[in-house]
Amino acid sequence: MTSAAPAAPPFQISVLPSGRAFAAEANEPMLTAAIRAGVGLPYGCKDGACGSCKCKKISGTVVHGEHQEKALSAAEEAAGFVLTCCSVAHSDVVLESRQVTDEGAFPIRKLPVRIAALEQLSHDVMRLRLQLPATEAFRYHAGQYVEFILQGGVRRSYSIANAPHTQEAVGGVELHLRHMPGGKFTDHVFAGMKERDILRIEGPYGSFYLREDSDKPIVLLASGTGFAPVKALIEQLQKSGSTRPVALYWGGRRPRDLYMDAWVQERLAELPQLRYIPVVSDALPEDGWSGRTGFVHQAVLDDFADLSGHQVYACGAPIVVDSARDAYCGQRGLPAEEYFADAFTSEADKHGA
Repeated sequence: MTSAAPAAPPFQISVLPSGRAFAAEANEPMLTAAIRAGVGLPYGCKDGACGSCKCKKISGTVVHGEHQEKALSAAEEAAGFVLTCCSVAHSDVVLESRQVTDEGAFPIRKLPVRIAALEQLSHDVMRLRLQLPATEAFRYHAGQYVEFILQGGVRRSYSIANAPHTQEAVGGVELHLRHMPGGKFTDHVFAGMKERDILRIEGPYGSFYLREDSDKPIVLLASGTGFAPVKALIEQLQKSGSTRPVALYWGGRRPRDLYMDAWVQERLAELPQLRYIPVVSDALPEDGWSGRTGFVHQAVLDDFADLSGHQVYACGAPIVVDSARDAYCGQRGLPAEEYFADAFTSEADKHGA
């Protein structure tokens, strides 16, 4: 009698409780397979650095590739958690991810784009407007991001700062880029990029988008240019006529880092359910700042004794996103499945620098 041969790919990956399923090929990260199949597993950096794609493995065998300890600790891995962005199935696998719904994802496409406008919003933030091909509509959820495909296959990710329905009015999609001195791409954006330059993008990517099937009050948490996708969420809420209470907490080191404060003030006049709490951590005397101070995620803790009935959408620096998740879910009763996040992971973050 011969023994049964080991199972061979493709393997079936099932996601509870949604019942969605997809096939993963040999040596293919489960997240890559899910994106290809239009199954909306959560993710952020796609590089084992941020932990946004962490899921509970119910059954099956997976092997992890290189990743950072802060994204998935040894204790978490021993408890059955996996990072889908860098784990490969070696059998059929059942995952648990309450962020996966029956909603179909929009197809990911590569597109040429023209720089329609560059506008410096602050000392270190540039707004890019990208003109897309006129022949096809670009479909995405408010809050998602695109990747620039640069020479040598290098990629840089940026959130779309306007909701889909505004594309015609603004002439494409809007991005907010913070200058990272020495950064290959942002140095070019601030010093060499010109209107009418042609670039390539791919997208949409990301599971950071508004869950419109809920009527729970919303907390929007942004640090720095993490405001970009949050702006798109506000536009989407306004378009849908939502009456859900929304509290926006936007943090920066100095008041000038709140680079679209005037835009938010205008929305306050149009959206009676919107509250705005700007928070500055390192104001100088010459700033004349009289508002809230400290860490922006702490301001939410100071204001909310109980988040068990809320949804939180957090975007910005990884330390803000991670600290908020730990505190809100651990101390304020926020259900883990109601915390939606997009950590702005730099190349240094990805490589543990």
